[in-house]
Amino acid sequence: MTRILYIGNALSKHGYNISTIETLGPLLYSEGYHVITSSSRKNSAIRLLSMIKSTIRNAGNVDFVLIDTYSTLNFWYALIISQICRLLKIKYIPILHGGNLPQRIKKNPFLSELIFKNAYINSVPSLFLYQKIIDQKWNNIVHIPNQIEIRDYSFKKRTQFKPKILWVRSFTTIYNPKMAIDVLEIVKLSFPLAELCMVGPENGISIESLKKYANSKSLNVNFTGKLSKQDWIKLSESYDIFINTTHFDNTPVSLIEALALGLPVISTNVGGIPYLVKDGETALLVNDSYSKAMADAIIELIENPDLAQKLATNGRKLTEQFDWNIVKNQWKEILK
Repeated sequence: MTRILYIGNALSKHGYNISTIETLGPLLYSEGYHVITSSSRKNSAIRLLSMIKSTIRNAGNVDFVLIDTYSTLNFWYALIISQICRLLKIKYIPILHGGNLPQRIKKNPFLSELIFKNAYINSVPSLFLYQKIIDQKWNNIVHIPNQIEIRDYSFKKRTQFKPKILWVRSFTTIYNPKMAIDVLEIVKLSFPLAELCMVGPENGISIESLKKYANSKSLNVNFTGKLSKQDWIKLSESYDIFINTTHFDNTPVSLIEALALGLPVISTNVGGIPYLVKDGETALLVNDSYSKAMADAIIELIENPDLAQKLATNGRKLTEQFDWNIVKNQWKEILK
């Protein structure tokens, strides 16, 4: 039995969104791998110590260490754990997330080489990141997309599209939640009954501050807070259009899930998004922070249901390639 130690932020029980360690880890376990995960400690310093302790303690008992790797603060735990793995001669596989990783590599080339050039394999979920990372001329990079279990997502066929708008992310600056409220304000000029529902946990931006902002514009926005996957999938049945307002992104699972559910998607054209969806075929793309363009795109879908249906149908077909029954074969290939 192949034994895996998975290092990442397993923080959903503390109110954060479910991360890759909490989805990929159980899926690998279901395929017969022995999987140990670290860490679910809320405090970042204690979490790092827990990760270090788990790596050292399991050094002689695991075949691979998977490391969720990001561009900001979490870059440093990836650096530390990867170097411990090198010292203890353990094969490690960084899983690269975050649209700003190319900037991190440019800013810290030496430290980045320590992590990525010395890895057994670097797994890159986004074709955007794959292209940027492959430019480094490292020969240990593979593209393995983010996975969903397609059977969990029932496709809802819509014949009419009302101005009922859904936004699902964490409330943090990078995802630009304020833009969604600005978009609603513009849409309501044409459709006074337009609705916006925003789903996700606080992560640097308070929901209360956004409520005040919406109220200052006399907009009624439904903030649900964090919901389980099952609950937000159920909620999505009451909405007709999904928007993604992010400043930076890679291959967001929430967008993939929206496509799988049959929601036509409108997104900012940033980072890995245009590598994931094609404008006019599987989504509509607008420039970053361009609220008017996103509002116009919503109105276009409402007034042109044939286009909305086309995006929904093509989006569902696209997401079928992310099904775990397909993606798992790529993991099996590198973990054999």
